[in-house]
Amino acid sequence: MQFITDGPDIPDELLQAHEEGRVVFFCGAGISYPAGLQGFKWLVEKIYEGVGTVRNGIEEAAFKRGQFDVTLNLLEQSLPGGSIAVRRELEKVLKPKLRRKGATATHAALLKLARSREDALRLVTTNFDCLFREAAKRTKTKQKFQTHTAPMLPIPQNKLWDGLVYLHGWLPKKPSDMNLKELVLTSADFGKAYLTEGWAARFVSELFRNYSVCFVGYSINDPVMRYMMDALARTHSEPTHHVYAMGGYPPEKEEEARIEWKAKGVIPILYEDKDYHSLLHETLKEWAKIYSRGVQGKVGIVKELACKMSSGSTKQDDSRDTPRVSSVPRLACCP
Repeated sequence: MQFITDGPDIPDELLQAHEEGRVVFFCGAGISYPAGLQGFKWLVEKIYEGVGTVRNGIEEAAFKRGQFDVTLNLLEQSLPGGSIAVRRELEKVLKPKLRRKGATATHAALLKLARSREDALRLVTTNFDCLFREAAKRTKTKQKFQTHTAPMLPIPQNKLWDGLVYLHGWLPKKPSDMNLKELVLTSADFGKAYLTEGWAARFVSELFRNYSVCFVGYSINDPVMRYMMDALARTHSEPTHHVYAMGGYPPEKEEEARIEWKAKGVIPILYEDKDYHSLLHETLKEWAKIYSRGVQGKVGIVKELACKMSSGSTKQDDSRDTPRVSSVPRLACCP
């Protein structure tokens, strides 16, 4: 189902699993674009600018290969002040532009989508920023929820988990040196979280075992995706639920992107990457709007379709034609 014209086509199976409380949204840097925060590559560039140095030959080679975690690890080893100097600069860079229009709208939508019909919140992010908390403050009810920050993570099972998980840590307003050291930022940090200590790997493996996971805000070659999928592979077992990713593709590169995502064992939900991923953000907002209206939201789709079918349709409407809307009555039966 397409919620907006030209937006990603959300599979019926994902919609159904979501209504039944079996989906966890796993959120990356792309969801924070409207607030002026971008991806890992941008973050590395900004940190280098801030500390006033340029990449040496080894660092540049890692950067060009997209190994941004390795690049920062090398920087921490070579920079006076080491780890803390880099992370204090990270703190300065990750200041969201909260006055921008729609700065927290996507986060608010994901908070709605991540809340089950039983009112439990199950949401995961690898971002360090405060935007989910800020989005909650801006709601009429000033929504409150539990947070779980690495490495103190919950067991990802229905009866044992209610809250937002900061899988790689988060930045409070005035972080201590200890807060900064606990962030999973460099290749050394990832090695600890996913290999030597393994707490992130255990969480991810259990998550895949118990839920359908939908990645949002990650690129195909994101280092974070690589660590997570490698962690799953090391369990020597297939996920018992589907793994989805909402991903953008450059013009004329849709099929190439589809093949690359599938090679990772992920079902791609693709959209054309333009206007800072606007098709992704608008889709999530519209989906959340319909979901929050419960049964009436699904009934509204059917009524809208009935009005439009006789007068022609857009691509958006076509995704809601009779065969595709077959999922709506099932969804409407859910509590």
